[in-house]
Amino acid sequence: MSAASEKAELRTRYRFERRERYLDHSFSYLATSLEFSKANVIASYISYGDEPKTQELNEALLKNGKELYLPRVNGKSLDWVRWSGDKTKLAPSKLSKEILEPVGAALTDLAVINLVVVPALRIDRSGYRLGQGGGFYDRALPQLSAWSIGLIHPDEISSVDLPREDFDAPLNAAATPDLILRFN
Repeated sequence: MSAASEKAELRTRYRFERRERYLDHSFSYLATSLEFSKANVIASYISYGDEPKTQELNEALLKNGKELYLPRVNGKSLDWVRWSGDKTKLAPSKLSKEILEPVGAALTDLAVINLVVVPALRIDRSGYRLGQGGGFYDRALPQLSAWSIGLIHPDEISSVDLPREDFDAPLNAAATPDLILRFN
């Protein structure tokens, strides 16, 4: 079985498991962690569905004076748009009305981003993540020189290696509601 096929099967299973045991948790504690405290420019995202909630974290980052950028799908890639917390500056994505994206001009110098918060269905102990399958973050992460952290629910750290393809890039850390696991 190819890595792509194995990933597709795992996504189906992990989405079902997440739906069955979803609980709302806060990740705002991350705003005071070492890496977040040192970063001035942070890329995050607006969570949807049963993803780990980013609303409180994003609000805490803005309250702490961080520049916050959110992703917007542009073809097969992501643009990063500065967001002030104004919910009227969000619009439904072309991919899904459930997903909200920022409106405005895209960031042209990605080197200014110090830290990026990444969604994931699972993350293994080497920092490799299984995402939703669109490949947007797989294409975006190599363009950023930022420290990367994936948000997951408790019990979504995989004890076995996830299937990998050549374009998969490991994250620097994973965060659950009460733990940061740093990989390198």
